[in-house]
Amino acid sequence: MHPPPIVHHPAYSVPLPEGHRFPMGKFAALARLLEARGLLDDRNRHRPEPADPAILALAHDRAWVDAVLAGRVEPAAEGRLGLPVTSAVAARARAATGGTLAAARLALEEGIALNAAGGSHHAFREGGAGFCVFNDLAVTSLALLAEGRVRRITILDLDVHQGDGTASILAREPRVTTVSLHCRCNWPARKQQSSLDLALDPGTGDRPYLELLDGLLPGLLRRTAPDLVLYDAGVDPHRDDRLGRLALTDAGLAERDRLVLERCREAGVPVACVIGGGYAPDLATLAARHAILFEVAADLSRRRRPLRPRRSCPDS
Repeated sequence: MHPPPIVHHPAYSVPLPEGHRFPMGKFAALARLLEARGLLDDRNRHRPEPADPAILALAHDRAWVDAVLAGRVEPAAEGRLGLPVTSAVAARARAATGGTLAAARLALEEGIALNAAGGSHHAFREGGAGFCVFNDLAVTSLALLAEGRVRRITILDLDVHQGDGTASILAREPRVTTVSLHCRCNWPARKQQSSLDLALDPGTGDRPYLELLDGLLPGLLRRTAPDLVLYDAGVDPHRDDRLGRLALTDAGLAERDRLVLERCREAGVPVACVIGGGYAPDLATLAARHAILFEVAADLSRRRRPLRPRRSCPDS
């Protein structure tokens, strides 16, 4: 069986000033690595449409959307974002958000799909933050709900940083459950309130992390009964991540991803994955960490029959 659908756009990687802290080159490096490993080719590659401004405005103030797309972001807002809002950065943000929406739609048809970008969970309704221009998780959730494609969504955010923007945007949306498993002593200093927050102490390693996750998932999926899971598989919980402070190994990341995908499969819930955060000076090393998710998804597809998604909104 061929690997599951992967969404990728050449615009995911754009030029940044030399020495910038955000590892923008990882997206192109990841795509090349997936191609080299036979996980991405013309049979499972999907190129998304950039997110339309009206769709972006489901989760963001229209003033922010318009400012980004017109290149009129104030210097103070760029400072909070941590990125220069060039036309290329704006196009990248639209492409990555469209990529998560495309992956979600594919997952509803195929059972699982992956965006080779996404996870911009620090973007708030009124503006960007923490390298996140538009919040693709919130945009995708609100778009699918507006379309009537789903009735309930669970966002499972396993990036090392709390999904503060996602929690804020969706705080008053009862059809979306936001779950964040993050490092207690890490950015952002001011946390928001997710539907469920699980804060881990610095230095937490594979065993306690995986025991907590495995104990959480079955009950969470029963209680929330989602029609779709959006899974943010950030690799910054890795012990060598320069912004992380947790202590997962490569094997721990692989087991984490396997647990999430298998528990969703067992519950009959489609899952759309995004790659989230990951920070390392060596792009090849970082791309290999992100590729773990795609390897696990491909392995599960080879060993198991495809998940048959239940009908999200049955006719009545």
